Amino acid sequence: MFSLQTTICELFQIDYPLIQAGMAGGPTTVELVAEVSNAGGLGTLGAAYMTPEALRKAIKEIQSKTEKPFAVNIFASSEQDDFNRLAEVQKALSPFRSELEISNLEPTYSSPNWSGEQFNVCIEEDVSIISTAFGCFSKDQMKIVKERKVKTVVMITTVEEAILAEKSGADAVVAQGSEAGGHRSTFSLAQHSFGAQIGTMSLVPQVVDAIEIPVIAAGGIVDGRGLIASLALGAQGVQIGTRFVTAKESGAHALYKQAIFGSTEESTVVTKSFSGRPARGIKNRFIREFEQSGIEPLPFPSQNIVTKDIRAAAAKLENAEFMSLWAGQSTRSLIEEEVAAEIVQEIMKEAKKLLT
Repeated sequence: MFSLQTTICELFQIDYPLIQAGMAGGPTTVELVAEVSNAGGLGTLGAAYMTPEALRKAIKEIQSKTEKPFAVNIFASSEQDDFNRLAEVQKALSPFRSELEISNLEPTYSSPNWSGEQFNVCIEEDVSIISTAFGCFSKDQMKIVKERKVKTVVMITTVEEAILAEKSGADAVVAQGSEAGGHRSTFSLAQHSFGAQIGTMSLVPQVVDAIEIPVIAAGGIVDGRGLIASLALGAQGVQIGTRFVTAKESGAHALYKQAIFGSTEESTVVTKSFSGRPARGIKNRFIREFEQSGIEPLPFPSQNIVTKDIRAAAAKLENAEFMSLWAGQSTRSLIEEEVAAEIVQEIMKEAKKLLT
């Protein structure tokens, strides 16, 4: 018999072993994070693209809406801009801009790197849990979090990455299977050019066997069945993203949510077209036509900053064919908006029913 009071609940001081993924770029609003935490899960603010000032404000607002723990997710990668092939890529992007009537191109591009400042803001504002994508914190940063008794979580996609995370001093890892939506946390694209493609059911037990710290399962999990299955594989909890994208409190565009509601297990693909990093999303015209151009996208984060105007214009014009529609493979049961607290309650109710 499984217990739903796992080591993750004790580690993070939460009621349920359920974490809302920190999805950067808008879905994780202050309201979503606070509501998930208030409902007994762990809300996570996806802060990777937020300015330090915006992050500080958001943290203070979350703290005003909940006394429960919440997490902040930031990047821990060393990837640098590379615009060597900018002219070639702009040629492929030109037809999209013409259709969306984007006339003013940026004279120069530069991807902001706020991760160090974001880390400092989290420490200064007494965030109790920080999670990382694309790598681990530095030794100096780990010294600070240990001194401040901040819990750290590293998202990983291979056993090797899990071992590195444990050696770095992380308190837990999120094992992200290839079913997961959006950008997964593969550390090295030189080693895995399209991200490590290991499914959740294979990845989780192998990570559990390889490390001593708690493992949180992610990828294709949307309900109580996924939670119980993850516990059976040895995980101590689950991280859920796509279902919370569709929550009423989510900041995702209405057309983004509708695309998820109308999707199936066959709708998504892994693409570098939007950001230069492999990410799973619902296939649309942008992905299809950019890939048909035969032009390789710029590496991350350069491709992400170059396509930003296209994604913004598409959202403004309500044209989902040119928006990034990140989603996992388990979407058939997602058919309408739900309040975040109800999502948490439904998942836990189903899990408890399965246990009895």
